[in-house]
Amino acid sequence: MSADGKPAPAMLSVRLGGIDVGLPASAVREIVRAVAITPLPAGPAILEGVVNVRGTLVPVVDVRRRLGMAPRTLDADEFLVVLESGGRMLAIRVDDVDDLVALEPGQARSADELSPALRHLAGLGALPDGTVVIYDPAAFVTQAEAEAIDAAVAAA
Repeated sequence: MSADGKPAPAMLSVRLGGIDVGLPASAVREIVRAVAITPLPAGPAILEGVVNVRGTLVPVVDVRRRLGMAPRTLDADEFLVVLESGGRMLAIRVDDVDDLVALEPGQARSADELSPALRHLAGLGALPDGTVVIYDPAAFVTQAEAEAIDAAVAAA
């Protein structure tokens, strides 16, 4: 709890390409072991494909591409974090899932406070063992990409 009695904001700490990344816990719907991703050739470049999560086709966004990281082949030891973003479900592939972390007041700064150029970030969090970058799932895809993903999934 924060000093004002409200619950402290929380983030899911994950590993991606050797770095610690935070995702707002409020956007996380579930975490599943990596499974085969079915490519959708008609989808935009940011789309790795889709996975079936309990009967629902969930688009998998290539967040490594979006963040300028080297591509990586799918590994059974990876995880898919299913997020709700802008009213739609999407998944991102991560190397590992670490922990759910509550951020106390003063431990996090919003991206707006830091720089307007940080369009994929929700902010930065200060943790006892270092700083974690908190990404905004709604900024992973543009509106045009979201529409193209929706069309590719609907056509599947």
